[in-house]
Amino acid sequence: MIRPTKRKTWMLAWLIIAGVNGFCQKAIAQDYSLPSSSEESSLEAPEPMEQVTSVSQLNDVQPTDWAFQALQSLVERYGCIAGYPNSTYRGDRALTRYEFAAGVNACLDRVNELIATATSDLVSREDLAQIQKLQSEFAPELAALRGRVDKLEARTAELEANQFSTTTKLSGFAIIGVQGRNSNRGDVSPRDGIKDTNDLGTNTNVISLSQLYLTTQFTPRSYLFTGLLHGIGASSPRFNNSVSRNDVLLGYEFPTDGFVISDLHYHWLAADNLALMIGTENVNMTTAFRGPNRAESGATGPLSLFAQRNPILNIGFGHGGIAVDWQIAKRFSLQALYSSYNPGNPGKGTGIFDSNTTTGVQLLITPTDAVDLSIYYVNNYSSDGCLLSFVGDECLTANSAPLQTNAVGATVTWQISPRITLGGWGGYTSSYIPGQTGSVETTNYMAFVNFPDLFAKGNLGGIYVGQPPKITSSNLRTGSNVPDTINTGLGRAGGQPGSTLQIEAFYRFQVTDNISITPGIIHILEPGHTPNSDPVTIGILRSTFLF
Repeated sequence: MIRPTKRKTWMLAWLIIAGVNGFCQKAIAQDYSLPSSSEESSLEAPEPMEQVTSVSQLNDVQPTDWAFQALQSLVERYGCIAGYPNSTYRGDRALTRYEFAAGVNACLDRVNELIATATSDLVSREDLAQIQKLQSEFAPELAALRGRVDKLEARTAELEANQFSTTTKLSGFAIIGVQGRNSNRGDVSPRDGIKDTNDLGTNTNVISLSQLYLTTQFTPRSYLFTGLLHGIGASSPRFNNSVSRNDVLLGYEFPTDGFVISDLHYHWLAADNLALMIGTENVNMTTAFRGPNRAESGATGPLSLFAQRNPILNIGFGHGGIAVDWQIAKRFSLQALYSSYNPGNPGKGTGIFDSNTTTGVQLLITPTDAVDLSIYYVNNYSSDGCLLSFVGDECLTANSAPLQTNAVGATVTWQISPRITLGGWGGYTSSYIPGQTGSVETTNYMAFVNFPDLFAKGNLGGIYVGQPPKITSSNLRTGSNVPDTINTGLGRAGGQPGSTLQIEAFYRFQVTDNISITPGIIHILEPGHTPNSDPVTIGILRSTFLF
């Protein structure tokens, strides 16, 4: 037997590396690329690996695997192969430089141990011959690996030199929408069955919305999210009066006076299954609750605000607040929120607890991989009788009296196949004026079907049919009932005389990964829950740029 020299020691190390290299040929054969932004921003730490003493401890390594014997030799002869805590080796995935370094270090430690204890009988002439053979055979691959690592280091250095920030990532989108509607007449003032008013806002117009996001990472488990928003243009009201307002808002309609801070909230992963969010802007149910409809987005999903989600989840338009997201089990999660909003009403509350306040709870259930179900409850106090959902009947007192509201709803989606998803929601609210008798109730519903990857990968088609929030009954004190005010103003109780039906269809064409164009149409029957008003048809062309 031969005692290894320094040169032979390095050759033994290369034998061990060559065995590891057998599992890395897939990574060597392809160009190395930087990890995606989602991988870079992951809050999960790498899984620690544990030393194994027998290849049988690795559940995903089988005797039929082409590299089984090489791995068995490394484990049982040299003892420098580690597996993951769940007893897997994951030999078919790409190897990171950190994992490569860890493997080499473990093997070199083992070589030094063999030399120190003079156990040279473990190294034979056959081993050394095999080392020389493998060193020659793998020379091209190792040279290619060195070249690609050099390229990766150069690309990384260039990115680091030109990056926006070492801790803050910049992202955002820009939307430009062109829309117009047909000529129509409405039964407006009073609502007595006679079409007495022309829609004066039928001219085609342009609406734009731009948003910048800054995500600042403080620790692997916490970050600050800041949003800046700028919007120009809005849909013209159908009629110029204080009661019959525009009957549909688009998902990207948000006119502002210059840039405004749209988001400012801090996120912390307090435990592996518990996340917290606290902030002063845009802490509400739309940002804190998970939505079962995966197409929900004013930039890339349905066109109207009503088709984004159940309007109950828009109630309150919360700015500042706190929210929690608790993953109770694999298929159950619970979200809860408290938020407030000061609409600037003098004498009607301006603080965190005495202005417009909203408390919401949602239980999200995934009974099967194809079905998602969410059930939610919302409690809201409005200082002026408006729920701030901006869809359908959302101002429920005619004299701007304060209102306490309880709302319940549910949303369900069913992925029939990878290219067809059915879904729908329903909602109910019951409100009253504090200190007075009587109540006002509303209902809303929606049914929809989404077609992911329609005609081409990345595209999306959708059809949405539903009724926006409608006052079904109102027996508040005289002068507070909205349907009566629109009708004759005689102080009668009751609900809206008609039921609006909104039909929306769109097709999002994905031009590139960052650019999409979405033509669509919205048709409204009995707008404003008024049976004698003409139907309204809206044509839309939305362009979205993501960065």
